[in-house]
Amino acid sequence: MMKQTIHTEFIRLDTLLKLSSLTPTGGQAKEKIQAGFVLVNGEQCTQRGKKLRPGDHVTLGNETVEIVGE
Repeated sequence: MMKQTIHTEFIRLDTLLKLSSLTPTGGQAKEKIQAGFVLVNGEQCTQRGKKLRPGDHVTLGNETVEIVGE
């Protein structure tokens, strides 16, 4: 499991996928989210702008990212 540190209160789901290199571009992040391939805390999420906070987990394929605060 990878960890992604954020320096703000939250991060948007599409931004996290791009920042953590789960997708190479924002466009691909959008496609994966809308297709239902992304799980947030174990549940399918199709909202690109979903606000994620420290403690949340995002899974795409067999990669999981935990969001941590500073």
